[in-house]
Amino acid sequence: MCLIVFAWQVVPAIPLVAAGNRDEFYERPAAPADWWTDYSQVYAGRDLRGGGTWMGVTRDGRFAAITNVRDPLTKREPAPSRGELVAGYLTGDMGPEAYIASIAPQASQYNGFNLLVGDADKLVWLTNAATNDERNGKALAPGVYGLSNGLLNDPWPKVVRTKAQFSSLLCQGAPEDAYFEMLTDTARAPDCRLPKTGVSLEWERVLSAVCIQSPEYGTRTSTVARVFSNGTAALQEQVIR
Repeated sequence: MCLIVFAWQVVPAIPLVAAGNRDEFYERPAAPADWWTDYSQVYAGRDLRGGGTWMGVTRDGRFAAITNVRDPLTKREPAPSRGELVAGYLTGDMGPEAYIASIAPQASQYNGFNLLVGDADKLVWLTNAATNDERNGKALAPGVYGLSNGLLNDPWPKVVRTKAQFSSLLCQGAPEDAYFEMLTDTARAPDCRLPKTGVSLEWERVLSAVCIQSPEYGTRTSTVARVFSNGTAALQEQVIR
């Protein structure tokens, strides 16, 4: 995923509501969301090159998702697929905090990431990017959050805009279609508000949209996921390209 907005312990009986877009090169093969044949408890899309996933849920109410941290200066090749961090949680049985503790020592092996893992009781955020944020690696407090290719709640234009829309939809009790419509926003941010992440100005412009469109790279899927207080979960996906 390259944009996720989520409400944690805000909506009664639905501890987690998350909506996000996966942005990727069009040539990278992927399978749409479905039950995995090798791990029948997992419902998620699948990266057919790395074998992992970007967002998924399980029959017993587990949730995980990941965004990349955009920092060309620290990118390493080769590096393991970050999607395996999501898959590792969904296919296992460790609790959120225990899982994060188990992978944290190896986090530096991966290119930059933001990982969310949780269930009906706890949601934990972990990043391997340089940060002094006291929330890193710990259970999050209730609230509405946003993640793109920076850190948690970094005020990038598309994070700020989508969080505001998302909060409004939650307050309205809006139908699911409204969340997917929110994720189709192709407006780009003005140059004066663009983050500086080490890519060219033209790429900063392209990547500033909620729904990215370019000849080779863009938004591939939109996803809405929910974890319910009874220990179940649901995930809906729309494939864009």
